[in-house]
Order: sequence, then structure tokens, then C-alpha cells
Amino acid sequence: MFWADKIAASSQQPELVNDSKTPSGRVHVGSLRGVIIHDVIYRALKRQGKPARFTYGVDDYDPLDTVPRYLDAEKFSPYLGFPLCNVPSPDPTVAPDYAKYYMGEFLQVFDYLGVKAEIYYLRDLYREGKLNYYIDLFLRNAAVIREIYKEVSNAQRPDDWYPFQVICENCGRIATTYVSKYDGERVFYTCREDATDWVKGCGYQGWISPFNGNGKLPWKVEWVAKWDLLGVTIEMSGKDHSQKGGSRDVANAICRKILKKKPPFHSPYEFILVNGTKMSSSKGIGSSAKEMADLLPPEILRFLMLRTQPKTVINFAPNYETITRLFRDYDALLNQYVDLLAKGEISELPPTLLPLYYSQLEDEIKPYYTFELSTIISLLQIPHLDLKAEIEKRCDRPLTDYDWQKINERIDVAKKWLESYADEEEKLVIYFDQIPEKVSLLTDEQKQYLRRLREYLETVNRWEGEELQTALFTVTKEMGISPNVAFPAVYYAFLGKDKGPKAGYLFSYLDKNFVFKRLEEVSSL
Repeated sequence: MFWADKIAASSQQPELVNDSKTPSGRVHVGSLRGVIIHDVIYRALKRQGKPARFTYGVDDYDPLDTVPRYLDAEKFSPYLGFPLCNVPSPDPTVAPDYAKYYMGEFLQVFDYLGVKAEIYYLRDLYREGKLNYYIDLFLRNAAVIREIYKEVSNAQRPDDWYPFQVICENCGRIATTYVSKYDGERVFYTCREDATDWVKGCGYQGWISPFNGNGKLPWKVEWVAKWDLLGVTIEMSGKDHSQKGGSRDVANAICRKILKKKPPFHSPYEFILVNGTKMSSSKGIGSSAKEMADLLPPEILRFLMLRTQPKTVINFAPNYETITRLFRDYDALLNQYVDLLAKGEISELPPTLLPLYYSQLEDEIKPYYTFELSTIISLLQIPHLDLKAEIEKRCDRPLTDYDWQKINERIDVAKKWLESYADEEEKLVIYFDQIPEKVSLLTDEQKQYLRRLREYLETVNRWEGEELQTALFTVTKEMGISPNVAFPAVYYAFLGKDKGPKAGYLFSYLDKNFVFKRLEEVSSL
């Protein structure tokens, strides 16, 4: 059974699935994993006919803790430590403040991916007094919370520490304030100069009501307040929050000891890495969710999140091998579905096809001709080629309007990838008018291979990628030459470098007579 369907099958009550994000900068593609995981749990519940809601919180009362590298540091550094909703917008014509600016971009991706969550903002919960009950409750139980921090995470809080941060009345910062007293109506706080190592407080002290938006709970405590206020029953979290003694354990303990309630269902999920590096919104590291949505069709971007189990790391980088494999994996499932459909063998989707099902924007899998992205990338780089005619020639059936819609999506992906992501080594530059200088590096053995390959290709029946690829390997076996020696000779002859796309497919894009002539010329040098 698919992991989300397992969770849904165990449900015995109306469920509220919740997730949230701090909009500290451009939201990176890694944050989409949590969004899609929670969206799929919600969809699995609905698919099984169980009552469910999906909410998504914007943690915009969190402080700005660093200025992303793509913003003007001089302009935004004075706002370090401010609640994100109180920081000016990078573009006031787009959004009124910093938090809504970056969340607005992220919510566009929600729409693109068919994610239908109910959005709420923490500023509203605080300012409208909806969290007042929990602020008072947790301030009154400060000693218990200090004890939980120590027992669960071995974090020692001073005896006068209270779980609340005021927005300083003098400087506007929330990250630098320390609450040391609560009289039931007001808290006493100090805006400490040494509160953090990234921004200084102003030194102001005073009494203020903690209610109606004058400050916030620490996020581990705030998490519990949100669960109870909203009625959250399911909320997953990333591995970093889910380790023993980590944030989730602290929140669970607060929920049990103070609210006397069972925490929401939880299971950790792994990160998305880019070239092995965890991404950060505030530091501007990693591809943004919007950039990936601009590159990948929505069902492919969803599939990126769903083709692996939540507890498996996704190491994503939009290089040639990764992106073409992503499309191939998707196509394999779609074609498997088409085969089962043709045989009349689908009364219920097998578990292997559920990542495909949940990758769709709606509750329907709509088949289409899966023309390979790798082929499109190569065809786009052949000069004077009629792309549409070449695609039609390579298809084994007439293409429908919907087929062309999806193929045109892939053409857009290929163009964007070539323009913005492809390394020079990954680009296909064919030497049509001259022989590359690098052929001077060829050994006699390699030239013999090219000569024999030229002869063998005369016997090939169909000038098509797979058959040509087989021919290249057949000649290596016949001659007893390693492919690692033979294939660079082909690439040097046509591309002037030692690597390239599958050589058989490269030949299939080219005129047969041109291939014969070039092999003959190079092998005779």
C-alpha cells in the first residue's frame, strides 16, 4: 500500500492536516516536499471518503534573521530581528510587506501544483487575540516548560525565563527581547544587546501586555498552540525537527503535560539536497520553488517529490542526467498505466502507479505520447531542423492535440534547460563544416574502430537511435575494444570533446551520408 494511503486507512476521525513555512526569503524547492507530502495525505483521505481539511500556516511573526544575498543588505539590515510581517516589501507594488512578498511567490507555486490548502497567517492569529488563551496558559506554566526543555532536549533555561518574546516598543525587534516576569496581565521584558550573535537589542526595558499581537510564543511552544487552536490531527516535519530530543519531541511533551492532549500524528521526512547540500531560504541557497515551477511541468515537479519514500533523501540537481531520468521515470509509469488500460486490467490502481496518480493535478491520469526529453534537447541543437516534422517522423502513431500540448511543454523545458541550466559540456555543438581539432588525439586503435563502424553502419536497416546504439556496441565487441576507448573517438569526430549524448541517438539526429563521410574522413587521417 502507498504510504499516504496507509496513513489514511488508519484514520478513525475527521482529520485536519497542517503544514507551515517561515517566509524568510525565496522559498526553496526543498520546502515543496512538505507541501506535497501533506497535500497527498489530504488527497488520500478524501479518496477514501474520509472527512478532512488541509491548512497551511505562514509563520510571519518569526524574525528576519539574515538578509538574503539577493537583497540590498544596506536597505534590509536595519530590520534584522523584526517580525517578517513588519519588514518592508522588496517590491511594494507586488505585496505590502516582506512576508507576503515571498509567501505570495510560493502560493503561486501552490496553484500551479494543484495544492488546495486553506492559508492562514500567524500575524492574524496573534493580532486578533486568537492565541491569547495559550499565551496566558504557557506564561503561567513557564516553570513546567523550562523543565520540559531541560528533560527532553537538555536545554537549560534560566529560572526567570518566560516563553514569550515581545516586539520591543522602542526598536521594533522581536528577536532580542527577554521576558523575565508575568503578573497575569503584563510581562516585563528587556531588549538585550547580547540576545543574539547576529543583531543587538537596544537595551529598552518595560512592562507590556503580551496579548493581541504585542509579541509571540517561541516556535516550539507556538506549534502546540496552533495544533490546539486549529484542531490539527496530522502534521509531519523534516528530519531536523524530528530527531530525538529535537523540536518535535519538545512540542509533544508540552502538548501532553500542559494541554493534557495527544499530539497530532507525525512521521519525519527527509531533505531535498542540491548537489548534496541542504537548502536555505534565508541564505538564498538552492533553486527556488518558483524557479523549479518555471522549469518543470506541474505533474513532473510533483513526481519529483513522490517517486521516493518520504524518509528517503532526494538529491536533486537540474543537470542533464538528473532531469532526463526524472522524465524517463515518469514516462515509464505512464506507459505502464497505458498498457494495463489497453489490456483492461485496471480495476484498481496497483501501488506502483500511485506516485503517478498523486502526481496529477486532478484525480485522473490522462495518457499522452511520452516523447523523450533527451531527444528534444538534442533535436533543438541541430541547425536548420524542422523540429515538428522530425518529432512526427519519430512517433509510431499520429499525434493528438493533447499529445502536442504535452510535447510542447517538454520543448519549453528543453529550451529553458539549455538556456539556464546546461553546462557547456552538456550542450551539443556539432562540427558540420569542419573536422574538430581534437581528432588529433585519436589513437590508431580508435581510428580503426571508426573505420569498421563506418562499414558496419552500411548494414543497419533502420537509421534509428536504438538500432544505431546496438551497432556501436556490436563493433566494440567484434574488435575487442573497450567502449571507454571507442566512444570518445565518436564524440571527438563529431563534437570535438570526449563525452556527449548516446552516440547511436546522436547519429539518428544526423543525415546518414554526413555521418558516413565524417567517419571516413577522420579514420583516414
